[in-house]
Amino acid sequence: MNGTTPIHRAPETPAARQTLALAGVFQAASLVDELARTGQVDQRAWETLIHATLDTNPSSFEAIYGGHPNNLRRGLEVLESVLGRRQANPVVMRYGFSLLMLMNKLRGNDDMMDELGRRLTRIQGQAEHFGETHENVIASLGEAYQDTISTFKTRIVVQGDPSLLQSRMMPERVRACLLAGIRFALLWHQQGGRRWKLVFQRGSLKKTLDTLN
Repeated sequence: MNGTTPIHRAPETPAARQTLALAGVFQAASLVDELARTGQVDQRAWETLIHATLDTNPSSFEAIYGGHPNNLRRGLEVLESVLGRRQANPVVMRYGFSLLMLMNKLRGNDDMMDELGRRLTRIQGQAEHFGETHENVIASLGEAYQDTISTFKTRIVVQGDPSLLQSRMMPERVRACLLAGIRFALLWHQQGGRRWKLVFQRGSLKKTLDTLN
């Protein structure tokens, strides 16, 4: 991550950790949509997602997203849409909630969880050699998603510019983003996040978002 950025620690509360993890899910959803429509991506948001996916044994919760909530700014803004504070992009909403559903399926499949763990261990070695966002690393992350999560009957169908979606490295980049969304969804669940809370604890989520803005 950017070594010149001062570390800003978010409030050490379960609610803050849940909100930041959920922001990661929707940041991934937003970047999938951006890639599919424009072929471009916000670099800071992208690097945050890839770093979080590769860092499977972080030194702290904050280390997962680089220690500064602005690294998850895109996702936090999407959460504002979930709460009705700004206009929602229905495609991004669909991707985000689909990632949460796929995460639950993954949690119930120990063999797939183990396989993903083995894949990520190998990919970490690649990242140490080439760098976290090198295309070899992204290709491996995309392949890991395709060979595991994509085998579920329920899949995320990405909408966008067909020519862009078929361009070089684009499928891999999209799948790497989706894998990052799964990573943050698992993190959200580990921190006590549940889908029913998004319905019944919206007030609490709004208050937590305010502390992170």
